[in-house]
Amino acid sequence: MFYEPEKRDRNLLPHDPFKAIVAPRPIGWITSMSARGEINLAPYSFFNGVNSRPNLVMFASEGRKDSVAFIEETGEFVCNLATFDLREPMNDTSAPLARGVNEMERAGLSPAPSRIVKPPRVAQSPCALECKMTKIVSMNAIDGAPVDCHVVFGQVVGVHIDDRFVKDGILDTAAMRPIARCGYDQYAVVDEMFSMIRPTK
Repeated sequence: MFYEPEKRDRNLLPHDPFKAIVAPRPIGWITSMSARGEINLAPYSFFNGVNSRPNLVMFASEGRKDSVAFIEETGEFVCNLATFDLREPMNDTSAPLARGVNEMERAGLSPAPSRIVKPPRVAQSPCALECKMTKIVSMNAIDGAPVDCHVVFGQVVGVHIDDRFVKDGILDTAAMRPIARCGYDQYAVVDEMFSMIRPTK
């Protein structure tokens, strides 16, 4: 099967498989704060790390949502790790609520103070990355037409890790059971790991 995205046979593929192909995708569970002190917590599945020295992350918002607006105002945010145990409150925070509604409170989550940035982190999450925004890029299509997609880049300035998940100096990712977004309304959980050594030549 081959198709061009805008010419997909909707009888064969009634739902766009793009997100099922680019999968699994880690979830950036982003806490942000407006200049007025409003708290926002929202999950973004177009999220990843993009560099290790320094630690850089990105997330993309389809539509100019509160997270983007708040980060543009204050330049700070926190990436909280979404885990299997937190799957329901994570999903609750994806609801399209009015600006100023605190999703963290609505989902029954507890805020924990950050050390360097102002937005709080999710206390129940085993890891959190405090970030300062480096840039926001609004995307264009190949014909130059603007796309209502906004990519936020940030540098990690602080890292929180629950000590229970550090074993012999190594963070045990599988023990935390992070979840990832797949296609449609499907998710995956990381609960098993395997190792491969990168070739040197």
